[in-house]
Amino acid sequence: MIFSCSNLSKSFSAVPILNGGSFRVDDKDKTAIVGINGAGKSTLLKLLVGELTPDSGEIVLSRGKTIGYLAQHQDLASDRTIYQEIRTAKEPLFEMERQIRQLEQEMKSASGTALAAMMETYDRLNQDFERQNGYACESEIVGVLKGLGFAESEFDSPCATLSGGQKTRVSLGKLLLTRPDCILLDEPTNHLDIASIAWLEGFLSSYPGAVIVVAHDRYFLDRFVDHVIEIENTHLSVFTGNYTAYAAKKKLLRDAAMKQYLNQQQEIKHQEEVIARLKSFNREKSIKRAESREKMLGKMERVERPQELNDSMSFTLEPHVVSGNDVLTIENLSKSFGENVLFTHANFEIHRGERVAIIGNNGTGKTTLLKIINGLLDADEGACTLGAKVAIGYYDQEQQLLTEENTLFEEIQNAYPYLNNTKIRSTLAAFLFTGDDVFKKVSALSGGERGRLSLAKLILSPCNFLILDEPTNHLDMVSKEILEQALNRYTGTVLYVSHDRYFVNQTATRILELTDQIFVEYIGNYDYYLEKREVLTAAALRQTAPGAKKLSAVPSAAEEVTTAGAADWKSQKEEQARRRKRENDIRKAEDAIAALEEREKEIDTLLEQEDIYTNVGKLMELNKEKEALQEEMTEWMERWEALSEE
Repeated sequence: MIFSCSNLSKSFSAVPILNGGSFRVDDKDKTAIVGINGAGKSTLLKLLVGELTPDSGEIVLSRGKTIGYLAQHQDLASDRTIYQEIRTAKEPLFEMERQIRQLEQEMKSASGTALAAMMETYDRLNQDFERQNGYACESEIVGVLKGLGFAESEFDSPCATLSGGQKTRVSLGKLLLTRPDCILLDEPTNHLDIASIAWLEGFLSSYPGAVIVVAHDRYFLDRFVDHVIEIENTHLSVFTGNYTAYAAKKKLLRDAAMKQYLNQQQEIKHQEEVIARLKSFNREKSIKRAESREKMLGKMERVERPQELNDSMSFTLEPHVVSGNDVLTIENLSKSFGENVLFTHANFEIHRGERVAIIGNNGTGKTTLLKIINGLLDADEGACTLGAKVAIGYYDQEQQLLTEENTLFEEIQNAYPYLNNTKIRSTLAAFLFTGDDVFKKVSALSGGERGRLSLAKLILSPCNFLILDEPTNHLDMVSKEILEQALNRYTGTVLYVSHDRYFVNQTATRILELTDQIFVEYIGNYDYYLEKREVLTAAALRQTAPGAKKLSAVPSAAEEVTTAGAADWKSQKEEQARRRKRENDIRKAEDAIAALEEREKEIDTLLEQEDIYTNVGKLMELNKEKEALQEEMTEWMERWEALSEE
């Protein structure tokens, strides 16, 4: 056993956060803590590591067990390089190695009893060093650094120059290398790219100790978690299984509780109707029976109505103006910073109604591309061309478009001065800012709150092309689901960068992977990307390589995989062309139907005029035209329906 927690309670300013929760964590348990933002997940971690003291209850840590904790935000004050800083995690091993080397030198001149004592110490230290895998220590450090997304060229970068996300990754690496009996992680995936998250999943899955993690990445939790602790309305509940198993059990429990509540309400209503009916008879016997039923009803233990899932954001996205079909065209686009080449000669198009996800490792240039499209950065060469009637709405990952000294109310009011107070307050309420929250300063907001405020500004804008940079960062799972539903119903166009694989899988109709300075296209969601990435990426890199050979008609055994990738790549392009033709045919049908409907309205107006309905010849001519219009409209509608089904 690692932890045993009994009847934990904690309040802040008389507001209860936890109320009497109990659970235990055993050796090798992999546990997730879930709940909406503000439920108390980080508070529970801080209680477990002793940063906070419970108001009541008991936390028992087994004797000799070690705990490692990574908070959400890291202030890594260090004058070391990245490699030097992370190397401190293994300092006891390096000190042991120094002692071994020193003993080797001293034993050369020692003899007798002193030499025997030295040899005994030397053997003991060597055994400990080998047992702790000391000889693989340096390679382990390099493996963790690379796994967390640091290139070897970054190892000598000073920690003082790192961003907040990079400092968090360094702190995470140090923690993983110390190998405590139990690791506590608060949102470890927030600053990791997809490759690093996958590496961390594998590391934690095979970790010999226990892991307790707070995370909103559903793919991540499904991969290695075997227990879930839920915090809801200050109460703790423990579930066995990964996040998907928890969600399924939670739904069954919620449905059962709601059914029990509704059944009881139905019974109460029935009894009240019977009581009223008995009293209406106004006879002594019936009145006594009514009173008896009233007593039974009063003694009934009432079932509380289960809490509805209303602690999440609620909003819809809808463009004010419909854009043209060609929303964005990227031609021969290149961007470098000094010798760091991000991408070269990029070419792709985005069409109305598409939801395109850009994925790739940290530092490859995804956010840079979004800034170029938004006009915040200049490309080295190439062009970004927006289509007709395209209006961009931009969600900035770092929320730099917010004014720090504004209140939340002022931030909305200044951006949209034509909105009345009621509309501003209702919009903020949809993003969980209620009451006096609207008068908070932007500078006082947490990362998640800043993200919600930016989304609130975005939905009020008259945009039809949403460009989103990590929109799910700091959102809880329920709020992510609300955002997914809103984007899937959105009739405009979406281009976004995200490392949340579940979110990408639920929303993307197309994926652009930025790898090795090129964009590789996948016409499908994240599951399709996983299925095809090996062959399609290889084919794309082969086709863009300088002096690349044409594929032979009969490929050799070594070329078969690449040939298959090229064929798949070609089939994607053909499918994309077919899809565009279908879209054009659908629009053509819609335009034809609209024109026919307009002419039919004109004929109906003419038929109401006296000089027409008194003219038999003209009347017959117009009626004949109307019948022909209706037949033609039926044909177009059937064609439109078939194209839409296709």
